[in-house]
Amino acid sequence: MKKFQFYLLLLVLAPVAVLIIITPMDSQKQYIFGLISMACLFVLGWLSKKRGISIVLVLASILMSTRYIYFRATQTLHFNSEIEAILGIGLFLAELYTWVMLLLSYLQTMFPLERKIVPLPEDESLWPTVDVYVPTYNESLEVVRDTVLAAQCLDYPKDKIKIYLLDDGKRSEFAVFAADVGVGYITRTNNAHAKAGNLNHAMKLTNGELICVFDCDHVATRVFLQATVGSFLQDPRLALLQTPHYFYSPDPFERNLSRGLNIPNEGSLFYGPIQKGNDNWNATFFCGSCAVIRRSALEEIGGFAVETVTEDAHTALKMQRLGWKSAFLGIPLAAGLATERLVLHVIQRTRWARGMTQIFRLDNPLWGRGLHWQQRLCYLSAMLYFQFALPRIAFLTAPLAYLLFNLNIIHSSASLIFAYALPHLLISIFVSSRLNGRFRYSFWGEIYDLVLAFHIALPTMITMIFPKRGKFNVTDKGGLLNVGYFDFSIVRPHVIIAILLAIAVVAGIVRAVAFNYFTVDPNVIALNVGWGLYSLFFLMGAIAVARETRQTRKTIRLDVTIPAVIHYASGVSSRTETRDLSMGGCRLVAPDNRHLNDEIEEVELQLNSGAISIPVRVISSEDHQDNDIRLMFDDIPLARRRELVRVVLSRADAWVQPPKPQDNPFRSLATIARCVFDLFWFTWKDRQKMRREKKLARMADHEEESAV
Repeated sequence: MKKFQFYLLLLVLAPVAVLIIITPMDSQKQYIFGLISMACLFVLGWLSKKRGISIVLVLASILMSTRYIYFRATQTLHFNSEIEAILGIGLFLAELYTWVMLLLSYLQTMFPLERKIVPLPEDESLWPTVDVYVPTYNESLEVVRDTVLAAQCLDYPKDKIKIYLLDDGKRSEFAVFAADVGVGYITRTNNAHAKAGNLNHAMKLTNGELICVFDCDHVATRVFLQATVGSFLQDPRLALLQTPHYFYSPDPFERNLSRGLNIPNEGSLFYGPIQKGNDNWNATFFCGSCAVIRRSALEEIGGFAVETVTEDAHTALKMQRLGWKSAFLGIPLAAGLATERLVLHVIQRTRWARGMTQIFRLDNPLWGRGLHWQQRLCYLSAMLYFQFALPRIAFLTAPLAYLLFNLNIIHSSASLIFAYALPHLLISIFVSSRLNGRFRYSFWGEIYDLVLAFHIALPTMITMIFPKRGKFNVTDKGGLLNVGYFDFSIVRPHVIIAILLAIAVVAGIVRAVAFNYFTVDPNVIALNVGWGLYSLFFLMGAIAVARETRQTRKTIRLDVTIPAVIHYASGVSSRTETRDLSMGGCRLVAPDNRHLNDEIEEVELQLNSGAISIPVRVISSEDHQDNDIRLMFDDIPLARRRELVRVVLSRADAWVQPPKPQDNPFRSLATIARCVFDLFWFTWKDRQKMRREKKLARMADHEEESAV
């Protein structure tokens, strides 16, 4: 459909849309209208998966949600007291916020651009020079080492690539390491402007045409540059090409929740439909790592942005204001470490929230020159998203107003509210599941946001008023956790609100049972009790994330099958293959039982590029049906370790994974319910175990005293 025809169709249908939005109905008619609309849309969605049907569903969702907001604005904002007015208007503003975010999310995810790799020309003399930056501040050498070694494995002409370790910590062991492996080492006398200042300082001392940035825990596959650089030759106005941040270690949600590994990673939605949608509008965000940037574009804006603590997104915004283009290649070409503990996750997201709020205040993309309206709205969506804290808290605590204090903050009958709200909620859930169901399962956004809401509410409010306050915080990576525990400090406000909601639900049930005595409308009680239970359910899901599980493995094992040769102390060698492999060890298929009596000294990994032999120690051998041998690598020289990095972490297809199954909202709800149940179940089991251990310890002490 041509653009003229599209706008003409919108003009013709606009009066129909207005009529749908503003026509008032009583509860019975609204129920009939809503149920018929939902039935038609659900059937239409199940019958066809075509893009055109998705557009129809999106437009229908917008109409039904706008109809609900219009109903709330025109029929429910009447109050009997000042406190009811304050709480009621606050709730309506929260709903207005979610409506705006719904519209913006449709803009971003409705038209994803599936960008392909642009191949480099055969003539290598045409390839641009590249500087690879690995900035670090206080991370351990164990975390940084493999990132640098992986950068050395990049398939790119050696005379056209230079690798630099940017050490803002000024540590001698890092300088020695850089010299040993043969990469550049850059430091500075101060730490002004944190990471952005570190990168800008390096720009003054290097001269590559392109700059490739990897956070110090992000390990690149060897095809990274070959997959990304070609786009810069194809389009001389391309300033930025961003790739996904893929994490090979589980984040707190995946690790702490009993079913966490069965759901898409929290960042999958952003590094999937959102960034691909941004790319369609030339609004791709720079994310600080796993990206290639044209030096001339950076120089034109004065280097990496230093005005905010999210230098990455702000840098992209500045380049786009000057007419430079950006792109997103949705193929994971590098992988890093996720935040290990929930408290670190909260700290990291708080910094992101502060940074996006700073951009909103200091360089708001809605104003100023250089951006078209789609770019402005994509950036607005990113900035407004981090203002979710207060709306989430408002939705969570709203039932308390009526159930505990008998305050009416919505002036309407329960049946009418439900009749208008039901199609608004269900259709938006259905459409979001259809568009993004392999990247974000239904209702999990509630969990992610509730975990953060109480922690980012104050920082975002303060930053909105005082945008220049605050400083850059480095997210710790590579830590271990020897003992599991429940991090009550991070979910203390969640637990308090959960207790209040539980009390409110019980109070509401009591009032509903004795509604004649309390002179209350049982329908209103039922609506608020249902709302309270809904809030309590997701709040318990957020609390479950605080049950920190042990993290005792320094390196993550990956399922890699590679031919191997076991070398025994007796001189005998046996051929086998790996079941999994990490930078710290491997698990092999035992070809026979020789390992039970003959010590294993080395394992030789048979690679296409050659073989590498690594000294090992046996951790365990398993005599069950798999018959596996677990081995730990001894100290490996840097040259061999570089080859191991190439095998384990830098394979071209290392991080290409099959997509998650399509979302089913009912199954997603059941998964959350199981996580909540397991919180109590595992807590009870842990306490039983502790009691048994204490009992055995007392018995041992008693026996020892008797013996004495």
